[in-house]
Amino acid sequence: MRLYLSSFRIGDRPDRLLELLRVEAGEIAVIANAMDAAPAEVRRVGVELETGALRELGFRPREVDLREYFDRPGSEVATALAAFPAVWVRGGNAFVLRYAMARSGADTALTGRLREDTIVYAGYSAGPCVLAPSLRGLELCDNPQSVTEAWGDEPVWDGLGILDHAFVPHVDSPGHPETGLCGRVAERYRSDGVPHRTLRDGQVLLIDGDESRII
Repeated sequence: MRLYLSSFRIGDRPDRLLELLRVEAGEIAVIANAMDAAPAEVRRVGVELETGALRELGFRPREVDLREYFDRPGSEVATALAAFPAVWVRGGNAFVLRYAMARSGADTALTGRLREDTIVYAGYSAGPCVLAPSLRGLELCDNPQSVTEAWGDEPVWDGLGILDHAFVPHVDSPGHPETGLCGRVAERYRSDGVPHRTLRDGQVLLIDGDESRII
C-alpha cells in the first residue's frame, strides 16, 4: 500500500510522491468532490489549482468527478479509476467527500486497489481524513450538514478504514484558517483516547509498504 498524505496542498516532499509511483510521472486522477458543496466557480478554481500544481511536477492530471457516477453500478467508477496509477484527492469538506465516495462506489474501488497495491493514493486534508476508521470528531472543523444541504441526504460517518487511526491536518499551522479548529479535533481525540496523528502544514504522512512515518 502506498499513501502520500499531506496536511496542505502538495506538502514539502513532492519528491517522495514521485518515488512512490515506481515509474515516471504520468496520468493522475484528481478527485475534488470535497468541494461539491462550494459554489460552482469556487470549485472550478479549486480544481484548477490542483491540476496546475500537479502539472508542475510532471503529471498529466484529469478530474474524475464522482458525481457523474452517483447511483450507478460501482463497476463504472472502478473502470474509470482503473486507467490511473495514482489519484490525488484534494481537501475541502471531509463529509461531502465521503458521501460522494459512498454514493459513487469509489470507496470500494479505491480500497480494493490500495490493498492490491495497484494505485498510489495521494492528497491533503479531507483526502486523507476519510481514510480513517471513522469521521467522528471532524464535525468540530467540517460541517456534516453540508451533505444534507447539498444532496438532501444524511452524512456517512464511517471512514474507509485504510488507516488504523485518525488523520488531523493543519495543527500548529498559524497560516491556515482552520488550525484552531483542527487543534480542537486533536484535543477531542486525546481526551477520548482515539488513536490519531497530527500534521502541521508542509508535513506528509508517507506510507510505503511497511514504512510509515511523518516527513
